[in-house]
Amino acid sequence: MDEFTFHGPISIDDVVRALEAEFGVGNLRVQVRGDEESIVLQIASVARPASGGRTALTIHLSSIEDGVHIKMGQQEWMGIAASFGQTALGMLRNPAYLLGRLDDLAEDISSLQLNDRVLETIERVAKSVGASFEISEALRRLTCIYCLSANPVGEPHCIACGAPMGPSQPIACPKCGFVTHAGTISCPECGEDLSKNS
Repeated sequence: MDEFTFHGPISIDDVVRALEAEFGVGNLRVQVRGDEESIVLQIASVARPASGGRTALTIHLSSIEDGVHIKMGQQEWMGIAASFGQTALGMLRNPAYLLGRLDDLAEDISSLQLNDRVLETIERVAKSVGASFEISEALRRLTCIYCLSANPVGEPHCIACGAPMGPSQPIACPKCGFVTHAGTISCPECGEDLSKNS
């Protein structure tokens, strides 16, 4: 399961609208369940696709403080594999069979790229609204554990009492956007090496 966190002025509704527009056509349909805080969205082949095998992909969208957390499940491959198998067996019996299966092959190849296409769509939406994996300005504040004053991220000492702020500095993973404390060696979400970012 792939997980990503986009920080900034992005909402679940922005992502849902883009995915519905992009994938609610042709052999695919989009189903949405949930509320404004948490949505499960499934992109799946229609019951009887005009061409190609069946596939499905589930995406969990959760609203977080100043952003959206996205979990993409594993894509269902069995329908695509069965369609490729049918084409291969038909070609073994009669090579001309391939001509009648060109639409199926094109749809199956497109379905194999579904994860990448979904991620590209989400990244395009995030970029268009100004969201990214970096900690947003709204989250760029720390509370001093000694005097409870708000401090900008990056301040080495509290601006009110002078206490050290280093250990409580948050950082965001450059690969998935997961927010963790400074000094963390690897991202707990995706495993990315964070030692060079601390």
